[in-house]
Amino acid sequence: MKKLIVKGSVLMTLLASFSVFAQQGGGMWIPTELNEKEMKEMGLKISANDIFSTGDKSINNAVAHFGGGCTSEVISPNGLLLTNHHCGYGEIQAHSSLEHDYLTDGFWAKELKDELPNDGLTATFITDIKDVTSDILKGIKDNTSEEERNKIIKKNIESYNAKSKTDTFKAVFIKPFYKGNKYYQFTTETYKDVRLVGAPPSAIGKYGNDTDNWVWPRHTGDFSMFRIYADKNNKPADYSPENVPYKPKHFLPINISGISEDDFTFVYGFPGTTDEYLPASSIQQIKDVIDPARINVRTIALSHIDKKMREDNATRIAYASKQARISNSHKKWIGEVLGLNRSKAVEKRQAYEQEFLNRIAKNSKLKAQYANTISELNDLNKANEDYALAYTMYTESFYSNSETFRMALALNTVLNAVGQKDYAQVKAKALNTVAGMHKDYNADLDKTISSDLTDNYFKVVPKNLLPNTTAENIKTALNNSVINGTKKLNGQSVLGNIKELAENDAEFVKTLQNDALIAQIRLVLDANQTKVSPTYLANQEKISKLMRSYMKGQMDVFTDKKIFPDANSTLRVTYGKVDGYQPRDAVYYEPITHIEGILEKYVPGDYEYDLPKHMIHLYENKDYGKYADKDGKLPVNFIATNHTTGGNSGSPALDAKGNLIGLNFDRVWEGTMSDLNYDPEICRNIMVDARYILWVVDKYANAQRLIDEMTIIDNNKK
Repeated sequence: MKKLIVKGSVLMTLLASFSVFAQQGGGMWIPTELNEKEMKEMGLKISANDIFSTGDKSINNAVAHFGGGCTSEVISPNGLLLTNHHCGYGEIQAHSSLEHDYLTDGFWAKELKDELPNDGLTATFITDIKDVTSDILKGIKDNTSEEERNKIIKKNIESYNAKSKTDTFKAVFIKPFYKGNKYYQFTTETYKDVRLVGAPPSAIGKYGNDTDNWVWPRHTGDFSMFRIYADKNNKPADYSPENVPYKPKHFLPINISGISEDDFTFVYGFPGTTDEYLPASSIQQIKDVIDPARINVRTIALSHIDKKMREDNATRIAYASKQARISNSHKKWIGEVLGLNRSKAVEKRQAYEQEFLNRIAKNSKLKAQYANTISELNDLNKANEDYALAYTMYTESFYSNSETFRMALALNTVLNAVGQKDYAQVKAKALNTVAGMHKDYNADLDKTISSDLTDNYFKVVPKNLLPNTTAENIKTALNNSVINGTKKLNGQSVLGNIKELAENDAEFVKTLQNDALIAQIRLVLDANQTKVSPTYLANQEKISKLMRSYMKGQMDVFTDKKIFPDANSTLRVTYGKVDGYQPRDAVYYEPITHIEGILEKYVPGDYEYDLPKHMIHLYENKDYGKYADKDGKLPVNFIATNHTTGGNSGSPALDAKGNLIGLNFDRVWEGTMSDLNYDPEICRNIMVDARYILWVVDKYANAQRLIDEMTIIDNNKK
């Protein structure tokens, strides 16, 4: 109980006004600008140069951006790549069929020749990072207009990148940080031949499915394995049967000695997007308006998808990846609202803003620059609220959660391009989009979803921002459209056949022009483009400009604090400690779960909590091999105070010496608001223990060839 008393002490009150800054375990730091002193005080045993350098042996050479959306890490001298099951889910699904259901049964390549290629899948390493702020902002003055500023920056970036010499297989890009107050250039090396090596069955890789998603305690083996292939010179190359396993500059040894509460950890990866420096009015709007609207739309879509997936195996396979995408954000937003309320994020941010104002009041120069910034942001947020809601509802209802509406929008671009010189390219792109969506498309299911989303859209969006049609008109058009097969093209359905039927261009264009649904969606699109977007985007531009000023103000005013930049899908390091937490009164969660918890949740035949018989057999025989802890138990998942977000999925969790001890895959539900408000009291990242991963590979899958190519450290061996 002593630990709980400390956590509930006045410390939180003292830090409340400054919760936006990193405490121990908070922040997403650029690897070239680590606070090495603090990291070593917390337990780091290696140098910052070991974590990132332009040399061969630093850890950045083993951490790859996986497919542009997740993180992965090299764990063998033969390019073996570890990432999450949910990160490789699309590839696992693409290789699955009713005959070979790798989602249900898992997949393990017995030999190199059995490893499966994945078109378009990449692994990208960051080999260099440079602060180029002075070069990119050259020529910009305080009175430079926003339009002119953007032109100057664009020109400077193009010029700087053009003079940056790299090898032919490398690339450079520049990104803004601190709301555009600083700029960094990244040099990358991308490998284009990444093959599926192994994946546990979903009963392990997605154990707990939606119910346990974003939840602790957790018992999920969320991992999959791939391999990078290169040409005979070990350079990046397009897929070829002649390619060979990549020989990395560095790979991560795996430490199975075990972890304990208070152990230092750090997570290395590519976090996607955070917004840690918003004013209280922005957080309030997200919490009370935007997130509830998003949640409402996805609740509708998921109610139909989940029901159909339970009823039909073909739909379960076809919709697996789509359902996971929709559900993941849905539950995340619910947790975000919960966490923002419980952590009193708005009140804390208001206190922080008051401290900001108190400090600038003592400095005439700072006061002249920033005195009105917060109040102007508040006014803009209020003025933009209805437009932000309508914009969100349009995106969620007609793009993100209805495939039929999204296809209608794609085919509408074809009509807009008729007679234009780029017509052929526009048509080809639209046909590729629609054909790709038809592959895993259930027309009847999506029609039901689209109908309900339409009703909801007309109920939620302010009346003055609605399109010049009705919900009934759109729903009627759903029953008379070539897009979903309720109307034929020359007597044939376009479902799975649209490219061939579109070869008669005149007939195809005529069909699109007469399609009832496309006509209705044009009205919806027109309303968004004329009534909503112009005002919304104009306000957002003003907000962005003010936020850049406010961000600079925070750095100017809080000179006693080291401020980390928001995530933007670039390489970052976050560090913390293995730690339990108390999400609410009388509830305390320990930081490590074990296989016993898996069996406690086990429900035979249940789509979320069923288990393979072989796994149950291994458990009953306590066949844990060298992966059990000192008490003879098999660890499964653990949590720590590392500050992570989307994109950190698949990131390596590393010990004080830089050895792999786990695989990041989630956050606790109460802490999903860490994208907006990191609170060290309740924000925890969730990781698969490396011992559980290796146990599944070794004991469950009997994939000894993979175990043999890894370097495994066990300090408990005598």
